[in-house]
Amino acid sequence: MTTTRQDTDVPHMIEGLRDSRSSVRLRAAMATGTAPDPRFVVQLVERCAVEPEFFVRDMLTWALTRHPVSLTLPELLREVRSERAQARAQALHTLSKIGDRRAWQAITRAVLADPDDEVARSAWRAAVILVPEGEETFLATALATQLGRGERETQLSLSQALVALGEVIAPALGAAAEAGEPGTRAHALATQQLLRDPDAGFAQAIEEAKRIVAMAGAPQVG
Repeated sequence: MTTTRQDTDVPHMIEGLRDSRSSVRLRAAMATGTAPDPRFVVQLVERCAVEPEFFVRDMLTWALTRHPVSLTLPELLREVRSERAQARAQALHTLSKIGDRRAWQAITRAVLADPDDEVARSAWRAAVILVPEGEETFLATALATQLGRGERETQLSLSQALVALGEVIAPALGAAAEAGEPGTRAHALATQQLLRDPDAGFAQAIEEAKRIVAMAGAPQVG
């Protein structure tokens, strides 16, 4: 009996995903996306959780988008609940690339507030893509609870996610700008500025917001 190309290539391609050389893993990931096969899905998802190289992870995500959503979605939803931070972050990133709104069920308040900044940033980006009509206010309110969190890069990601929702975020931003810690107020004010002027630089907006908050908290003289 003649062995088909599929029968001979699948184990070889799966083995390539685990190779010690990143160039081999990259080629294997590209091959699994070029010739999708249901047997690749679990292997691709599992590799996403441990792959150290960004470019390989990006190719793994692309390969998953080439497979049927009926196969990838259940596996990715399980990964969002993984104990491994990279697994959660990459699953959320991949769900955002697939763009199927059935994945919205994974976007809980706990996911949006994940203690790992990279996971949270992936969740914020995914959320604004997956949010169904009518859930924007919930999402804006949940995202606003994260204002003031993290370093500059994390704060920029959150501001970009909020601004992507549009004017629906105005009430949540207004409340955050009036209450909370100085860092929260400054982040809210900077995001308000970006909402008004999307071309404004975040670095300048946050520094100006910090100055305004500091002045508001200074003791009055006279």
